Amino acid sequence: MAKKTFESALKQLEIIVKEMESGDLTLEKAVKKYEEGIANSRFCLEILDKTEQKITQLTMDADGKPDVSDFKEDL
Repeated sequence: MAKKTFESALKQLEIIVKEMESGDLTLEKAVKKYEEGIANSRFCLEILDKTEQKITQLTMDADGKPDVSDFKEDL
């Protein structure tokens, strides 16, 4: 079995959403798909959180030299 990736989890989540939006699923299958979707969503969010922590921002210090600092989101 191939290792689960962000891309594969996102693709599976898109498929699940389409299946659920079709309205053709039984209640039991819809609940199962919902649970699978939540699991894929959490997996993707975890990957995004870890990736964001790795991102660094390259800036210039007062002397004009490159300075690497943690990524800070401007809100």
